[in-house]
Amino acid sequence: MAGDHAHDHGHDHPHEHVHGHDHDHGHGLWGQVKHALTPHSHDHTEAIQSAEESSREGIRAAWISLAGMGITAGLQIVIVAISGSIGLLADTLHNLGHLATTIPLIIAFRIGRRPPSRRYSFGLRRAEDLVGLLISAVIAVSAGLIIWESLRAFVEPRPLTNLGWVLAAAIVGALGNEVVARYRISVGRRIGSAALVAEGQHARTDALTSLAVIGGVAGAWLGFPQADAIVGLLIAAVILGVLVSSLRISIRRLMDGIDDGTLDRIEGVARGVPGVRGVARARARWSGHRMEADLDVTVDPGLTVEQGHDVAVAVHRALVGSVPHLDHASVHVEPAGAECVVGLSPAGPPAAGG
Repeated sequence: MAGDHAHDHGHDHPHEHVHGHDHDHGHGLWGQVKHALTPHSHDHTEAIQSAEESSREGIRAAWISLAGMGITAGLQIVIVAISGSIGLLADTLHNLGHLATTIPLIIAFRIGRRPPSRRYSFGLRRAEDLVGLLISAVIAVSAGLIIWESLRAFVEPRPLTNLGWVLAAAIVGALGNEVVARYRISVGRRIGSAALVAEGQHARTDALTSLAVIGGVAGAWLGFPQADAIVGLLIAAVILGVLVSSLRISIRRLMDGIDDGTLDRIEGVARGVPGVRGVARARARWSGHRMEADLDVTVDPGLTVEQGHDVAVAVHRALVGSVPHLDHASVHVEPAGAECVVGLSPAGPPAAGG
């Protein structure tokens, strides 16, 4: 039987989305803190199935959060200028880093909406993954600046002034960043954008470090001026920890890595389609905030080409309707018993066949 590929994107039947966690953060207080600070992907129950709609949501979320963080950073810059707080300067630099990386993220979302071309036949959605690396680079630079300024302040302590204003700025920064973090993470999970989720996690880290500035203020009130520098170093350590986690996710996606359990879900949905006897091969990868898959399914050898094509279309519809963030699936139909002739063999590349 000739191979049939399903390209029908319609899915007008009701379906449910699977929500699963394929990672373990442990239990107790530390587990909750690790879960909050570690960027990770979720298959959300409210995952958006339309690529165009998800891109619009991502752009809207980036602009709204950009405005929120801009207001927060602006207030903090003024207070840094009149107080000289290194801890607050560290927090403000990280906020400015987020502002610098949000613009490229918006550009990447827009580029990813362009249709495929003869040169870029898979489209340009990978621009979003490249921006993830840029985000990591900017955060690394901000962490380096924070460490440098903190060490200088530790060796040569600077007197803090207007401590009440510094305390107020820390509270404003914590509240503003947490609001932005919740919004970014929520939208990022719904559209499947690792870059947007990572940006939200960075904002949440800023919220925690804003609270840490309070420690520097308390140290100054207690006559320990080096407390401000120590807080700056602690902030840098937290930022570096989040940086490593974010970079791991970005590299995994650029290397076509997917979350554990994704292929199991794809194969399970395909096997449940009437007419499918088994799944000989399955692959999937992320392209920006959307996922693509291709698989070989086996059917009754007695089916006609037209009947095999109908099975392939049914598999495609079931996958797009049931697997969150899946934008397209190429389905190849094989007669049962011919798996060793058609498709991938364990020993090497695909054998010739149709």
